[in-house]
Amino acid sequence: MIKDMPDDRAPLEQPRPGVVGTIVYMISGFALRLVSFVLIVVCLAVGVVTTVIWVGIPLLMITTSMIRGFGDLERRFARALLRTPLPPPKRAPVEGGIVRRWRYRIVDPTTWRDLGFVLLSFPISVAEFAIGLAAIVLVPVAIWVAPWIGWMHGSLAIALLGPDKAERLARKAQHLQASRARGVDAAEAERRRIERDLHDGAQQRLVSVAMTLGRAKNKLDADPVAVRALLEEAHADAKLAVAELRDLARGIYPAVLGDRGLDAALSAQAAKSPVPVDVSVDVDPRPPAAVETTAYFIVGETLTNIAKHSGASEAGVKVWRSGEKVIVEITDNGHGGAEVRPGGGLAGLADRAATIDGVITVVSPAGGPTVIRADLPCTW
Repeated sequence: MIKDMPDDRAPLEQPRPGVVGTIVYMISGFALRLVSFVLIVVCLAVGVVTTVIWVGIPLLMITTSMIRGFGDLERRFARALLRTPLPPPKRAPVEGGIVRRWRYRIVDPTTWRDLGFVLLSFPISVAEFAIGLAAIVLVPVAIWVAPWIGWMHGSLAIALLGPDKAERLARKAQHLQASRARGVDAAEAERRRIERDLHDGAQQRLVSVAMTLGRAKNKLDADPVAVRALLEEAHADAKLAVAELRDLARGIYPAVLGDRGLDAALSAQAAKSPVPVDVSVDVDPRPPAAVETTAYFIVGETLTNIAKHSGASEAGVKVWRSGEKVIVEITDNGHGGAEVRPGGGLAGLADRAATIDGVITVVSPAGGPTVIRADLPCTW
């Protein structure tokens, strides 16, 4: 079971595909690309040569349809086996006769990008076919090499078969707008939480201190013994209020995070978890404070959920730098089945990540293990 935050406005990025899906893609895709390459090249050559006697025009019309058909087939193939997030191409409906529709298809950039992918992917698939056969026998090739080849092929498919530049910019703008809106909602929810904690905690303690001191003032001359007891009560309440304010401030921004960075802060979180947690952090150079804070709270909330709901006996937190991103990955060996539900804890994690244009991915098959990954950009 793979549960991602559904957002069809998000920028397209190729995830790292699975080993089995990549090998099946490399081996079975060779036949598809051999047929498509031979048909399209032969039909194009014959059609162009015979255009002078008008025979080639119907053949070129058929070839254009084949190019678009093979392009759509490649999109579905990549989506199914490489998990490539390729949406169906947006093609405006064209009214009129066959010739008019064909002329539109010729000038449509999507048609030429489909053709480019078909022609370019065939020689690549020859090498992939050989590697795929070797991967069946050589386990290290299957485990380490095949997914990277699938990732590169999926990235090529996104570049040629995905939306054009204008649509990608539009998707990015919509994604940023949605992220900002979710960020504002998350900030407002956090403000209400802080206000509620102040009202129900420290504020009540301080009111109690004031009332106790008032009672002590009234008894100052008449009953010194009672005054002493009241002062001790006020002193205890004041210390509790200070502790609650300190905890509240730590919840807003932990001092250890600002002083010593993510490694120390996450290690401190793991030490408090009832489930044993292995922590590995490598984020040099140090990311921006907003990224550190987001990573810190994502890990903290996830470890809390693991302790409450997963039934896990151990968990792991791994944080590393990948280019201009910080990747946070939390795993546990619990019973799995975690899902992103509106208003749920995982949706709250996604909203927190969205404040800096981050993305949360959840992989949690029934029976476990569960992997929660946050991709947090360091530049906006």
